[in-house]
Order: sequence, then structure tokens, then C-alpha cells
Amino acid sequence: MNLRIFILSFFLFVSGIGLSQVKFVAEVSKNKLGMNERLRVDFEMNQDGDNFKAPSFSGFTVVGGPNQAVSNSWINGKRTYSKTYSYFLAPTSRGKFTIGQAEITIDGTTYKTSPVQVEVTAAVDQPTDGNNSDFVASENLHLVAEISNSNPYLNEAITVVYKLYVSPRVSVSNWRELDNPVYSDFWSQNIDIRQLKIENGEFQGEPYRYVILRKTILYPQKIGDLDIEPLTLSVSVDVPSNRRDIFGGRLYETVDKTVAAGKRIINVKALPDANKPAGFAGAVGKFDFKVKPGKTELAATESLTVEVEVSGNGNLKLFELPELQVPASLEKYEPERSENVRTDLNGTQGSVTDNYTIVPTQKGKFPIPGLSFSYFDLNSKSYKTITSSEILLDVAAAPAGSSVASGGLATGVKQPVGIVENQFKYIKLNPGLQPIGSGSFFGSWSFWTLYLSPFLLVVLGILLVKKRTELANDVAGNRIKRANKLARKYLSEAKKNLGDQTAFYIALERALHNYLKAKLHIQTTDMSKDKIINLLEERQVDKSTIMEFMSILKSCEFARYTPSSSVAMREDYEKAATTISALDKQL
Repeated sequence: MNLRIFILSFFLFVSGIGLSQVKFVAEVSKNKLGMNERLRVDFEMNQDGDNFKAPSFSGFTVVGGPNQAVSNSWINGKRTYSKTYSYFLAPTSRGKFTIGQAEITIDGTTYKTSPVQVEVTAAVDQPTDGNNSDFVASENLHLVAEISNSNPYLNEAITVVYKLYVSPRVSVSNWRELDNPVYSDFWSQNIDIRQLKIENGEFQGEPYRYVILRKTILYPQKIGDLDIEPLTLSVSVDVPSNRRDIFGGRLYETVDKTVAAGKRIINVKALPDANKPAGFAGAVGKFDFKVKPGKTELAATESLTVEVEVSGNGNLKLFELPELQVPASLEKYEPERSENVRTDLNGTQGSVTDNYTIVPTQKGKFPIPGLSFSYFDLNSKSYKTITSSEILLDVAAAPAGSSVASGGLATGVKQPVGIVENQFKYIKLNPGLQPIGSGSFFGSWSFWTLYLSPFLLVVLGILLVKKRTELANDVAGNRIKRANKLARKYLSEAKKNLGDQTAFYIALERALHNYLKAKLHIQTTDMSKDKIINLLEERQVDKSTIMEFMSILKSCEFARYTPSSSVAMREDYEKAATTISALDKQL
């Protein structure tokens, strides 16, 4: 009997020693992966340690981590503790690699993990990955530059449409441009997008939502291979996590991703040399050409306007119009350019006109030669020439009394200038001046006004200072004013989108997050509900105010999946304004 008790006690003692031993291991999500997959490495310990040192991860690039997770539980009176450091790695080349030893110090003793062998193969058709929010965001967010024609002619319009594709598995809360493309070898013009519109479509055969961020018209100015620089964005992506809130709803983690549309190369063709007209000035598109005189019958010294107009669709702003030629007996002034064009995805359309002012100097009939305008027609891939008709001006004699009628302008003989009666009548001969000293300044209204004004200003200044002091001493009133002003400031964007459910709740949620970032000095990635509640409780905010704030965040999450009326949106807006105001007074 004593022997049995001794053996049982011995095994219990050994088991106790085994349970108290330190466990520090390295685990990988897979031992074999493709070049287009990600590897998750967990360094797990059963006791809390210090001075953790990760290995160098030779052959990989760290794309996520280190993420730290701690688990501490009691089951049947026994404590279970676990602490894990997680890394997400992207392979840099194929081959066999070793995940080196990590180190940790526990109670003054250094522990190391065992090395782990990993093999990297060629890219696989269907990559799989662990719970890496950064990777999930990368796989479900794509910025694409769609180009209408990658092999245009010189000066032929092409369009570049930038689309941001977002998978239904994630959502985008905010984005901003990091790097705008510079079209150095193109004449470019952006097309205004008044309001971003979310549309449904497909990307690589899968259903996606997309929004058109930018539309640009380009006219290549050189032949050969031209680069279209990429557009680069920073996007805040909300990725679902494995955690859930107290209501059972899935919590989202916000990841800031940088996406680029990628550089595109355009091969520009030269315009054909065969049958190129002598007067060709570089017009490419489809045009009409007209030369229109304002009138053809007039008197000498009377002016007329001749319009040289090109209308149609093409590079209207990138070529010169033919110059109007007139006989020596007609005086021609420099033309005034007028443009009536618009630009859309179909190119630049409208008309460009040179307006010439012409003045005949003598009587007679004067022909103005017709003009020729040539352009390259993209439909027929050939040159077209339009020639206007000749304009014949019938100039009558100048009116009686003019310099031309008396032969002055034609012969160059000086003519006497006639004096017209009362031609200087506009000059005022009696200004109504009075001699100095005719009136006394002392005792006048002007004297007393200037004399008393300094005293009045002093009294007014005292009243203003007193009023300002009263306002400054009103601490409660000023605090309420500042709180309300701050609430309206953050919620101004949401108010603009009342009626549009998706845009309103995205703006409302962003306003709440921005307010917390400004007041609590936390980042978007730290904005879990538990974290927000803890921080607000630490600042001694009322529990009712905290629950109101969290309920508004919950409404923003539910709005992604359930329809909402305009009345509900108005109520959520007013509730958010009141709650932010109350929070600001308490913070």
C-alpha cells in the first residue's frame, strides 16, 4: 500500500514539473507554399517573457506583424496562459529556407525556438493564406487604369479611366491620392466628376463594386513608345476579423493600403506621309471649315468682321487656323481667338474661331481669296481638305465729310481741320470755389465731432473690454459653444450626404473616427469597440454617453447591410451631433 502511494506521488510530482516547464515554440501555417502565397509564423510561449527577438527571416519579406495575442484563462481552478507573436511573410525567391531561432527571456533564462524548414515553389493557381488583414486587403482591392486605345495616331485622342475595384468581402472608408501621374509627352485634360458613384461589375471573373475616380483625355505629342505614369492611392480598407462584439456582430480591422494603377505603355503611330497636303497644320479628327463675312457690301472706312471657323471633334486646341489674306486696299487687324469647346470621353468637341476686323480704304470691288483647311480623318485613315469660296467685297464711296471722301486717305494730302462751335462745352468754367477764411471752423459741427470723438472711442473701448471679459468668464457657455461647433465641423460631410444611405453612413462613421483620433490620440487601427470603451471610461465619461456613442457606430455598421429611411438618417445625425457635443464637454 505504501509502495502504491509512493509511485502515485512520484508520478504526480513529475507531472507537476512537466506542467511548470516553459514552452516556447515556432509554428508555421504551411511548410510548402507558392511564390504568390503568404506564410504565417507564430512564436508561442506558455509564460510571459521579455526581450523577444525575432529571427532575420532570410528569403522572405515581412508584410505584416509582429501581431501580439495574449490568452489567460482559468479552468477548474487551473490557469492557462499563452502569448503569441505572429508574422506574415512574402517569399522573395524559390528554394528551401530556414526560419531561424527566436529568443525570449523568462525569469532570467533565455529560451530559443527550434528552426523550421520551409520550401517555396512556383506560383500556384489558387493561393491560400492565413488570417492576415494586410493580405486580405491586397487581394480584394485593385486600382485599374483602363485605356481606350493603346496604339493611337499622333494627336489622336485616347481616354484613361481610373477605377477602384473593391470586393464585397471588404469595404473602403477613406482614400487619398499619394502620387498623381505626369503626362509629360501628352496634352492632357481631366474630366470633372461631380459625384463619385458606386457601380457593380466584375474583376477577373468575380463580382466587384467599383468607383470611377478620374477620367483623363490625352493627345500624344510624340511618336513611339510613351509611358503613362501610374496613379497611386492610400486607401483605408475595413477587413473583417475573427472577433465579434457584444451583439454578435463581426468586428472590422482598418488597414491602410497603398495601391497603384501600374505603368502603361502607349505605342503612338506617325501620321502617314503619303498624300499629306502642303498646308496641313496637325489637325486630327473630324472637322468642318467655314469662312463667314459679316457683310459683303459696305462703304469705305466702314468695318466688317470675317470669321474663320473650324468645328467638329478632335484636337481643336492644338493647331493653328489658316490665316486670312486680303488685298492691299483692305486694312486687316490681328484676329481675336474665340473657343467654344467641351471635353468628355468622346474627345474635345465644339468650335474654334478667328475673328478678323477688316476696313476698306477706298471705293471698289475687292476679292478675298478662299482658304484651304486640311485634317487627318481617323475614320477613313486619310487626309481631307476643305476649301472655302472667294469673298467679293463691294465697297461704295465713303460718306461725305470723311477723310476718304475728300481724298485725304487715298492721296496723302493734308486736309484743314474745321472748328466745331461749342466743341469745348464740356469744360466747366465756374467751379464754385470759395475764398479761404470765408467760414469759421471753430464752433462748427466738424469741430465738435473731431473734438469729442477721442472721448467717445475711449468709452466704447471700455464697454467692449467689459463685454469680452464677461464672455471669457462664461466657461460653461464657451464650452458648450466649442463642443457644438466641433460636432458640426466633424459632421458637416455627413450632413451633405443626407438622403444617400451609403455615402451618409460612411461619412458619419469617418466623422466619429476622426473625432476619436483628435481627442484620444489613437490610430484607426486601434479603434476596436473594447479599446474605445476603455479609453472613454478612463477619461471618466458617463456610461450613458459612451453607450450612445457606441450605438451610433453600430448603426453605421448595420447600414451596410440593411436599408435605412431618410428619417432614420436624420435621427442618427442629430444623435451623433448631441453625443459628440456631450463627449467634448466631458473630455
